[in-house]
Amino acid sequence: MTDAAHDRLLIIDFGSQVTQLIARRLRELNVYCEIHPYQNVTDDFLAEFTPKAVIFSGGPASVVHADSPRPPMGVYDLGVPILGICYGQQVMMQMLGGLVEGGKISGGGGTAEFGRAYVEPQNALPLLNGWFDKGPEQVWMSHGDHVSRLAPGFEVFGTSPNAPYAITANQTRNFYAVQFHPEVHHTPKGATLYENFVRLAGFKGDWTMGAYREQAIAKIRETVGDKKVICALSGGVDSSVAAVLIHEAIGDQLTCVFVDHGLLRQGEADEVTAMFRDNYNIPLIAADESELFLGELDGQSDPETKRKIIGKLFIDVFQKYAGEIDGAEFLAQGTLYPDVIESVSFSGGPSVMIKSHHNVGGLPEKMGLKLVEPLRELFKDEVRALGRELGLPASFIGRHPFPGPGLAIRCPGEITRPKLEILRKADAVYIDQIRKHGLYDEIWQAFVAILPVRTVGVMGDGRTYDFACALRAVTSVDGMTADYYPFTHDFLGETSTRIINEVPGINRVTYDITSKPPGTIEWE
Repeated sequence: MTDAAHDRLLIIDFGSQVTQLIARRLRELNVYCEIHPYQNVTDDFLAEFTPKAVIFSGGPASVVHADSPRPPMGVYDLGVPILGICYGQQVMMQMLGGLVEGGKISGGGGTAEFGRAYVEPQNALPLLNGWFDKGPEQVWMSHGDHVSRLAPGFEVFGTSPNAPYAITANQTRNFYAVQFHPEVHHTPKGATLYENFVRLAGFKGDWTMGAYREQAIAKIRETVGDKKVICALSGGVDSSVAAVLIHEAIGDQLTCVFVDHGLLRQGEADEVTAMFRDNYNIPLIAADESELFLGELDGQSDPETKRKIIGKLFIDVFQKYAGEIDGAEFLAQGTLYPDVIESVSFSGGPSVMIKSHHNVGGLPEKMGLKLVEPLRELFKDEVRALGRELGLPASFIGRHPFPGPGLAIRCPGEITRPKLEILRKADAVYIDQIRKHGLYDEIWQAFVAILPVRTVGVMGDGRTYDFACALRAVTSVDGMTADYYPFTHDFLGETSTRIINEVPGINRVTYDITSKPPGTIEWE
């Protein structure tokens, strides 16, 4: 989505799981940036892109290996500021005459460093304005190798116990390099470092969500032309924003398809179709395909198998309805960046897959439809900002995320219809409790998971042998990291009592207090 009207910052992706967080920090500063995998960044690309500054991302490779990722040498001759992060620092040092030593992970004997660390200042540096006002600064390290000798012209500006070259710079050439990750939440002043960098580079900060909207609409029109698009509508904020954005771009060339796959929450099918039809004059097909999905999922327990079955069936269903719409050549989805980065490398780089997503990874050629994914580069909070820019009702924007595979991934183990019905009822009670206590808008996402175990209980004078369930509620900004919501014991006790009393089939309630990482928000 290149925009020549704005100063552009190039992020060269070496496969870090958090590369997009760099772009997020820059967008918060109203700086236009694009992520491109290192293998696509050639001298010709650089000449055409004309970046005002460049950032090297982190990555899982080791620069001590001969075949490790490298940017073209020409990037150093552009005369623009460059910031190297983690692997980006190491590749900069290695290419410019310094030395990197491998740690145990890459076959060397050096000391690795993972997690929280504290950096001590060594010298003053404009990049670090606002840092070290109260002493050492907390940063987040994640590296197995380390720089052991600086490239000529570089000096040390910060050190940590296991990274003697934690912050380095060649001020003459405006090259800066840090061993830690300033883009993550656990580097509290990381945003200040990026702010200083873009100021040093001379960015005007004129990139806004309104500008993103204009660029997205222009790209949709260019991609689609006079063809028709069907949009996979779930009723969540992602697909709703995608639908409204695409409708603004191409009008009645768009038809939305809402699929009831039998894995929705209680009353959700009626709620979503009514909400959309009451607010927008967009053609909407409400397709009840619950028998198809539940039949294929019956007895399935492996989480990846569930996701792949659901993904295949979604494709089959959308292909069927696309065949009924003359001229339909595109399928639109509300895919977001956190979905992409957990499934495949966002920009084709060497990042590691965490889990597959039903709406990520491309479509089979036999489907005959091409993808339109206008939100693929955005985080959830950015999608909500875009939704406000588009004028979506607050009821759309504020809905908690709900996964495409629905209750299938909140039902670990074998999927059965009775278990799904128990889960629906328990989830409805839980969300009602959250709303009743005025907590819905404080929580990023909340749901119940029914566990694949049964436990002994006592109700009245009788023995029960029913399912246990887990309550999940998390706070987050972008879905990449999350922490559990600190409910009071009174709330948890009241909610547990209601679920056990009101939902036949559950006799034990637990609360999941796992953060992300190490867990994911959903259970599967």
